Amino acid sequence: MNMKGKEMLGKGRTRSDTTPLLGKHKQQHQQPHPKNRFHSSPSACSHSISSHLFLEMAAAISSASSSPTSHCNVFLGVDVGTGSARAGLFDEEGKLLGSASSPIQLWKEGDCIEQSSTDIWHAVCSAVKAACSLAKIDGEQVKGIGFAATCSLVAVDADGSPVTVSWSGDSRRNIIVWMDHRAVKQAEKINSHNSPVLQYCGGSVSPEMQPPKLLWVKENLQESWSMVFRWMDLSDWLSYRATGDDTRSLCTTVCKWTYLGHAHMQHINEKDSRDMEACGWDDDFWEEIGLGDLVEGHHAKIGRSVAFPGHALGSGLTPTAAKARNFELGLVAGTPVGTSLIDAHAGGVGVMESLPEKENENEAICHRMVLVCGTSTCHMAVSRDKLFIPGVWGPFWSAMIPEYWLTEGGQSATGALLDYIIESHVASPRLANHAASQKTSLFQLLNNMLESMMRELQCPFIAALTEDTHVLPDFHGNRSPIADPKAKGVVFGLTLDPSEQQLARLYLATVQAIAYGSNYYELNAAISPYISIFYLRLIHCLHVVASQKMPFSFKSMQILLEHKTFIWTNDSFPPHLNAAFYAANMLIKTCGFLANNLLIPSYYLFFLLVGDHLLIISGCPIILPRESESVLLGAAILGAVAAKKYTCLSEAMKALNAAGQVIHPSTDSRMKKYHDAKYHIFRELYQQQLSQRSIMAQALA
Repeated sequence: MNMKGKEMLGKGRTRSDTTPLLGKHKQQHQQPHPKNRFHSSPSACSHSISSHLFLEMAAAISSASSSPTSHCNVFLGVDVGTGSARAGLFDEEGKLLGSASSPIQLWKEGDCIEQSSTDIWHAVCSAVKAACSLAKIDGEQVKGIGFAATCSLVAVDADGSPVTVSWSGDSRRNIIVWMDHRAVKQAEKINSHNSPVLQYCGGSVSPEMQPPKLLWVKENLQESWSMVFRWMDLSDWLSYRATGDDTRSLCTTVCKWTYLGHAHMQHINEKDSRDMEACGWDDDFWEEIGLGDLVEGHHAKIGRSVAFPGHALGSGLTPTAAKARNFELGLVAGTPVGTSLIDAHAGGVGVMESLPEKENENEAICHRMVLVCGTSTCHMAVSRDKLFIPGVWGPFWSAMIPEYWLTEGGQSATGALLDYIIESHVASPRLANHAASQKTSLFQLLNNMLESMMRELQCPFIAALTEDTHVLPDFHGNRSPIADPKAKGVVFGLTLDPSEQQLARLYLATVQAIAYGSNYYELNAAISPYISIFYLRLIHCLHVVASQKMPFSFKSMQILLEHKTFIWTNDSFPPHLNAAFYAANMLIKTCGFLANNLLIPSYYLFFLLVGDHLLIISGCPIILPRESESVLLGAAILGAVAAKKYTCLSEAMKALNAAGQVIHPSTDSRMKKYHDAKYHIFRELYQQQLSQRSIMAQALA
């Protein structure tokens, strides 16, 4: 990036000439309180309320001493999300030693959402060096590195330089972000071919996958198309940037590129799996959709070799990537780097073995499901047998855990939807000012308001405040199980009331809708005995007090549901789905739940909401995690496996995942009845939308 004319932004960061959707802010580091040992640094947030809302990541360190801490083995995990790059350091017991984040730019123009790989690498280096400094860890102590990232598409030329994928022609903007929906028509075109590979994508590709995006670039940006030497998933590009090894991950290629991972079933042992020739591409598929040129050179542009997650790449960290200057990592050359994962899948690796009591049976993991929620939400389960479920992605062989089939669904906008609902309301500026004056978060303030409203209105429970307000959360289309990118969001029950109390109701109704959306996926798509554990990581937007420039709080959450017994089948589900579901004990994992007493009511409320709204559970225990940053832990586990500290990914997961404290939510049968009614309305909102869409299409025919 050209440094001339840029405003220096924090240590080793710059502000772009072009104003991005996500603003940049100075990174701040503060010595943690000796009791709680938590540090927070702001990330980025789209068009923030009064410029004070940020996405923020927690950072914890294990020692307040000025000298490096003594740890034999430290593993580094890097996670690049939609708004920030994060780095976390873990010891040989899977305990978080320190973490930090750095914001990244995001440009949005209509359906086009773009990022810069150069900017992202700078943010990664900044976060890594900050995390090492906070944790008092020298580069020599880091024994392995793993990368995780959103499934965004990166374009680079033969020299590794960015190639624009933007109408603007700005070469910095060389990444099509995962949530970019410019390629809806291209996805429809690809799906019309009914290629056999589509059966491994739930029957159709999504515009969030890579083939439609590639086809869009070829059809619209011919000059860029001819210049690109490598098309890469973002996490693969990070590993490539760190090691110089172009080997792709089975996670990214199988989940987002239609690669058939089961072509490597014979390559499961370590010796063969490190660098396998890519024999899982379906050349006929690429030819028939108009991208046959990607087959040339043994698929050189999209991946000539693949590897299982966690296998060591090349000769480890290159000297160029390792050296401790601006925009590099400040680590030791040769440090092992593991084959990458998509961020959600790293969350699965970081949490799926987090049980109060370890199970010795290898197949026990097949009775769990992972739900990872940040900007969007992913639902994932693994099995020994492949499961074909309409509208649900997969089955993907070895895409998360080697030798297991992965089935994946989700919601395209969850955390992003909460941001939008709050920030677009007329009461948001007033609420932000109140939160600032009270030195609390927006979410805490909203939750406090809801509790007060419940008492004042004498409601039987908080959820009853939304009896007249209903939300369909498909503001960015429906990923699964409907697989309808044209789906729209709905808010039913609006009035002329501009008050903060009305915003609180709308916020609550949106939280309910997100949970109902997960329940919709559960009841309609996750229909096998392999379903059971959920993991939820919800990134909150935080309010930053302008005078102090420090966010006051951050939390993330994870939910685990342990499968117990089959209950019933609902005849109201679509006929092509066998909609059975299971009773579960709820294990909810939250980051730093006890670190800040101010936030306990907020998170306890959210636990109850999720537990009640999923409509699957009743009286389920809540289990807090020992460690908060499961995506970073999952990435770090890749580094631990690459460093040969464990023989395989599953062994590392069992060693480094851990559960924490258990609490027990309320079991109120009235809530179940209430949410059954709201869920019925939730389902009707989409059916009404389909009917209205048909009416208007006929009118315009």
